[in-house]
Amino acid sequence: MTVRERVAEVVDGKRCQRLIIAVIVVNAVALGCETSPTLVAGFGGLLAAVDHIALAVFVVELAARLFAHRARFFRDPWNLFDFVVVGVSLLPAAGPLSVVRSLRILRALRLVSMVPSMRRVVSALVRSVPGLLSLTGLLLLLLYVGAVIAHNLFARAGDERFADLGATILTLFQITTGDGWSDVMRDLMVQQPLAWIFFVCYLLVGTFTMLNLFIAVVCSAMESDSDAPDQRVLKEVQALREELRLLSAGARIPEHVSRN
Repeated sequence: MTVRERVAEVVDGKRCQRLIIAVIVVNAVALGCETSPTLVAGFGGLLAAVDHIALAVFVVELAARLFAHRARFFRDPWNLFDFVVVGVSLLPAAGPLSVVRSLRILRALRLVSMVPSMRRVVSALVRSVPGLLSLTGLLLLLLYVGAVIAHNLFARAGDERFADLGATILTLFQITTGDGWSDVMRDLMVQQPLAWIFFVCYLLVGTFTMLNLFIAVVCSAMESDSDAPDQRVLKEVQALREELRLLSAGARIPEHVSRN
């Protein structure tokens, strides 16, 4: 084995992966402890040392993967994600870039790229983006149409939440999330007893239907991702059967020709 192959075997091995996961967890805990003035006063030096050691481990691991895989390293989106996260941590945290110091916690997101189950969830979310965008457009259209109707119905009640189109859209968005919709409805029912009809219809369409469609799109993407390995195996089996059939047909041809 060459040096590159040995390095690739080490960095891609389960032991190295588990070590990196442990370092990520410890680093995330240390960064969280730095938000406590009491812990910083007592263990500030130790927390800083843990942070520097974790960053050094990440840099070495990333450099080893880059050395082992060379150009292939940049073909994997997860490698690019790790590269950006670690690169941000290497920027100087002083002067105009002092805000970068708060971005160190992004290193905890490397846990997503290291754990296969988390990668599958994120991949499913990415694949569901086109469907989610369509549903978002439909939800915005629903908000706009509902806001125009609600403004025309309830503006005369003097409620500031329906004073203009912008305030009405914000109120309906709050209702879509299920936050305090009953209070808004009951306040309007004091002057307009039939106001509940609009709110019930809007909740049925906007909350119980639209928001559940968002969940359905994501679940469908995750289900297709879980079925993908089975589909690949099925295609390989079918291809193998086809090859065996062709080989069997080819083996019978000489016998047929010899009989003739």
